[in-house]
Amino acid sequence: MDIAHYYLDGNADAVEFCPHDSYHHVLAASTYNLQEGDRPSRHGSISLFSVDGSDIAGGDDHLDLVCSVETSGIFDIKWSPPGQHSNPFLSQADADGYLRIHVLESSCNGVEGINLKHMISEKISDSMCLYLDWNPSGKSMTVGLSDGSVSIVSFLESKLEIQEEWKAHDFELWTTTFDIHQPNLVYTGSDDCKFSCWDLRDGPSNLVFQNSKAHKMGVCCIQKRSHDPNSLVTGSYDETLRVWDLRTISKPVNETSIGLGGGVWRVKHHPYIPNLVLAACMHNGFAIVSIKGNEAQVLETYKKHDSLAYGADWQKGEANHRVERTKPIVATCSFYDKLVRVWKPENEINL
Repeated sequence: MDIAHYYLDGNADAVEFCPHDSYHHVLAASTYNLQEGDRPSRHGSISLFSVDGSDIAGGDDHLDLVCSVETSGIFDIKWSPPGQHSNPFLSQADADGYLRIHVLESSCNGVEGINLKHMISEKISDSMCLYLDWNPSGKSMTVGLSDGSVSIVSFLESKLEIQEEWKAHDFELWTTTFDIHQPNLVYTGSDDCKFSCWDLRDGPSNLVFQNSKAHKMGVCCIQKRSHDPNSLVTGSYDETLRVWDLRTISKPVNETSIGLGGGVWRVKHHPYIPNLVLAACMHNGFAIVSIKGNEAQVLETYKKHDSLAYGADWQKGEANHRVERTKPIVATCSFYDKLVRVWKPENEINL
């Protein structure tokens, strides 16, 4: 059920709904453009939208562009975790090797007053920054680099500082994330097909485990299931979504898996429905997957994008998932057609 769409000026690669109270209607979308030639350059942008899907019958525009910021070519963006800062921060991992932080500001006149202001930049590496994730405390980030390294960067008193960096993989490190239940643990996934876990309490970080057999191609995404401290999902270029049992952390068990018909580039757990996962499947659109025990099932697919399915996210905020509004709002984006879409699942999803 489509709500609205918008064509960006550049190749769209990430969409992220703001998780902070009073800003659940705010959607950020980022772009990456490569200018080829003798001196190739990479540039991009962040666009902020106001999303309203409460009444789609009127035919009004429910995806309003609020502001846009030109910047370096972006591979990933993430909002800071709610409750940790007075204002929401949006961090970007970019092709110039920089980690950049923007702050979301608003004035008393509502949506028109929302603005994204650049706050601080720090060059993390001579390699490209490919992915980032916030520590649940909001005081640090983990950043994946194109040379296979991972960097832990502190964010204290509006200052970015590299705490630790190590060579974690042989090829591009496509994804890295904190364990939200045990933030001393960091997971990484790479083009070398390896899925790894590191313990930050040791210096240099200690390798807890490394699985090099399960994924047949590069590991693109990793996300812990917030409702289950013992479960985690991975996505891979091999078109498979895998669910892992972490009860024996040194040797996780691949509990179940499901083929999605396209490289699984991003996965997002629903903020309130424990068993629901949204997946961006590159050449095969987007999928909503139900995971219950050792069974995984595709509930719905969305194929109204005409290019690589890269970015996907659920709208946050409990008020947006009331019983009388059982269809959550989803934002997705695709690369070469520069398209952002906001939609609701066609099927009923039971809360």
